[in-house]
Amino acid sequence: MGERNFPDLTSELKAAMPDLRGRLAANQGLAPLTWFRVGGPAQMLFTPADQDDLAYFLSHLPAGIPVYPIGVGSNLIVRDGGVEGIVIRLSPRGFGDVSADGETVRAGAIALDKRVAEVAAAANVTGLEFFFGIPGTIGGALRMNAGANGGETKDVLVEATAVTRQGEIKTFTNAEMKFTYRSSALAQDVIFTSALFRGRIADPDAIRLRMQEVQTHRETAQPIREKTGGSTFKNPPGHSAWKLIDAAGCRGLTVGGAQVSTMHCNFLINTGSATGRDIETLGETVRARVKAQAGIELQWEIKRIGVEA
Repeated sequence: MGERNFPDLTSELKAAMPDLRGRLAANQGLAPLTWFRVGGPAQMLFTPADQDDLAYFLSHLPAGIPVYPIGVGSNLIVRDGGVEGIVIRLSPRGFGDVSADGETVRAGAIALDKRVAEVAAAANVTGLEFFFGIPGTIGGALRMNAGANGGETKDVLVEATAVTRQGEIKTFTNAEMKFTYRSSALAQDVIFTSALFRGRIADPDAIRLRMQEVQTHRETAQPIREKTGGSTFKNPPGHSAWKLIDAAGCRGLTVGGAQVSTMHCNFLINTGSATGRDIETLGETVRARVKAQAGIELQWEIKRIGVEA
């Protein structure tokens, strides 16, 4: 696969950060941490103990070293050559709590979107049911204004807390996030640590019914039992990405071990032997075919990080 070893920065970083409490690992494989199960190693993988530990780490990290936060790797292609710099993965212990208070729900950035919907429902809070259908974490939802089934993150967010690349802990209002469709405007190296959401109190039976509808839609319309990365391309204004992909003849198209799902054309699948390059090449092939057929340029929704093998 052409996997490589990056220079080991462990001793250098530990010397610069004597009070670090989180875990540092050099040349750590990332494939097992992503839903696609592909990609090379991280030069360094850092798992901070908590928000203060993350802030300490970033404030002492040399400015030239890039950082890449990843959640549960559900919406991510790691390239086969691996990722130079620091990949930061938050732990459920430090960043996974979810709690409800009245009509608000507070969630750590590594909390699963689905869990946030469940905690809201248990507290009779409506408005967050759409999270039940999103296979990622709250950090990812904040980064890309995740949405499903008619709702999106910007509809319910009060504020998000994050650590900047310089190690400052900051809270951003909904307006400061500058949400647009599947996007927010904060710098890519800002790392979200928690969020506060607001819904409204409603009938618990109605909330449960709505969540069941979301789940049924996912199970019947999406290949959720496969190694996939969720929705691959953003819907262009006035169009459905899957319909454009289908019309361009891409349903079931393969490159190496990667395939366009026959169940839902906007999902790519690792059939078992795919490389990161297979999946990315398949995506680019789909983009080229849609451009040729419909004159529309599909934009990636899945994040891609790292270097070629």
